[in-house]
Amino acid sequence: MFPSIPATASRVLLPANAAASRRAMAAAAAASATPPPPQQPAPKAVRVVVKGRVQGVFFRDWTVETARALGLAGWVRNRRDGTVEALLSGDPAKVDEMISRRLPVGPPAAAVTSVLPSPADPLDPSEGFQRKATA
Repeated sequence: MFPSIPATASRVLLPANAAASRRAMAAAAAASATPPPPQQPAPKAVRVVVKGRVQGVFFRDWTVETARALGLAGWVRNRRDGTVEALLSGDPAKVDEMISRRLPVGPPAAAVTSVLPSPADPLDPSEGFQRKATA
């Protein structure tokens, strides 16, 4: 049915640039098949003032530990009026969690009556989260 090819017939070879072109096309197809890495959301920063029984109850140290565990940058300090002030910067979901779920509860000895947020400029994540002196 099919014509036979004599054993002495030469093979057809592709030019070197055609083989390289096929390899490049295969690599491009493989690269486009993998999804791009997920993009990080733009960082969010919020300055908060926490009111209630928040001084002398380990609130600042608790805030430092909690913020670091969430991967946030910023700082926390006591204020002379008896409140605690903090700047929280990082992933928007983590900042929101700190403001809405963590700070209103605080450490066991604290009695938070309000958390007052206001917008702020984001910090570089490499700054970490620090405890500052009373202002």
